[in-house]
Order: sequence, then C-alpha cells, then structure tokens
Amino acid sequence: MAPEIGVVRIIDAHVHLYPPEANADPAGWAAARGEAHWATLCTRRRKDGRSVQAFPSVDELLRAMDAAGIERSVLLGWYWEYQATCIEQNIFYAECVRAHPDRLAAFATVHPGVDSAALLELRRAVDDGLIGLGELSPHTQHSLIDPDWTELLELAGDLKISVNLHVTDPTSPPFPGRVETPLEDFVRLAQAHPRVTFILAHWGGGLDITRLPNVLLDTAAAPLIYGEKIWPRLGRDVPAERVLFGSDHPLDLYPRTLPGAGVRPFVEEAERHVTDAAARAALLGGNARRLFGWT
Repeated sequence: MAPEIGVVRIIDAHVHLYPPEANADPAGWAAARGEAHWATLCTRRRKDGRSVQAFPSVDELLRAMDAAGIERSVLLGWYWEYQATCIEQNIFYAECVRAHPDRLAAFATVHPGVDSAALLELRRAVDDGLIGLGELSPHTQHSLIDPDWTELLELAGDLKISVNLHVTDPTSPPFPGRVETPLEDFVRLAQAHPRVTFILAHWGGGLDITRLPNVLLDTAAAPLIYGEKIWPRLGRDVPAERVLFGSDHPLDLYPRTLPGAGVRPFVEEAERHVTDAAARAALLGGNARRLFGWT
C-alpha cells in the first residue's frame, strides 16, 4: 500500500500505460498497428531532445505511485484508430488489474465506428473487470451524430459506467496532433445522455459545467496546459466535488523546471493551492472513491 500524504488517500484518475511491446519500441509498435495519431502525440521529442513522456512498466508505475503517495491509479485507454489496438489494450489492462487489484483500476477503450463490434468489446471488457469507458476522443475517432456513437453511450448508461472524453481547450496554442473539440458538442452529449456520468479530461477545456449535473472534470496535464493559474477555477467556477485529480502520467508535466519528476510535484501543487481541507480531500481522492464506489 502506498504511503498517504497527510490524511488524504490519493487516487490518480487519469493514467496511461502500455503493453511491454509498446514500451520497447513505441514508434515501431504504433507503425505496425497503423496508430499514426498516437505516435504523433506520444512518441515525439521536444526541442531539447527529451521525449514528451516515458513508457513505464507496471512495476515502474507502482514505484512512481509510491513515490507520489498515490494509493490507486485508474488506467485510461486511448482513442485508437483501430479496434484491434483497443482490444489489445483492454486485455493488457485486465491483466494489470488482476495482478494488482488494490492499486489499479482501468477503463476500457473501443472504436465507436466499428458498429456492433464496439458494443460487444465494451461488454466483454466490463465482464473482464474494467470499470469505465475512455479516454475516448469522438472528434478524432468518429462522428458525434453517428448512430454507432449514440448506441455506445446508451450501452454505457445501461452498464452504469463512467465515460472519460478528451477535450482540447479552444484557446490553447497549436501543437503536433492537436484536434479541435468544440465545447458545445460536450454540452449536447451530456444533455442527450443523462444516464451517463461524463468525465471531461484536461479541466474540460474550460467548459462551464454548472448546468450539466452528469459531468465531472479531471485535472490531467494541467501543469502543461494551464500552469498554476488554473486552480482558482476550483470552488469559484466548478464545485470541488466535481473535479477528479488526474495527472496524465507518464506525460512529463514539468519539462522545463522538473523534467522527469513524475506526479509528486503535481500533488504538491494541488495541496498548495487547495487550502480547504475538505475540498482537498475531495479532489485528491474522495470524489473518485465516491464515483467508483470504493471505500
């Protein structure tokens, strides 16, 4: 069990992990599967030559969690271009969860554009122990108005699982692989599927969720996207009980000041800015624990 920081039991609700074959040769693995978009986002290097992210093994992830004081991580899938890659990741995640049920949970991923195959895979993955759907990016993978996408969300409602969606802030600067995700589309999704709890990644791209009771936000990649200026949103623009702490690990969150430092500085940043004890406990673990029914 990971050490606690203070009295808060921390849950990281937005973590990515890849099979050993991907870790050994990320670009080659992506090329063999036709996953060019993922390769653009995840295997590129910054101007200083450093990779934008690491590719840890399961054991390395667990050690990083211990170093950051994180009790449990929620592994999120990816918005893959091919259903075969989705299935590969879902199987890998189920193995990770079975090996470390007290430390890891995982969401399934599917490609919404493969008709009934996506529905069948989601059911299979949930039966295999996965607890949600996402991180999906409908603007990257599929049309929001296609019946296949609607059927997938209806199934998520039937299964009573949460859906994590990638959101790009419309005011953010350009970067390789950037995809526009109009915020009004997420409003329409939430209103059309009231039985589904949506988690909008990356602070929801700045979306106002006050009138969307079935929508939560996560904080993934905030140090890269917003810096510390984002924290006043908590409590002012969005209630603390509707935000999940998520890191986007193994993304390098502080490449200029703390390259390769892991999640611990982000935890410390949250603690520094969320001074109300109840709000801090909710953000860092209580909200996720309530959402997923964990004690």
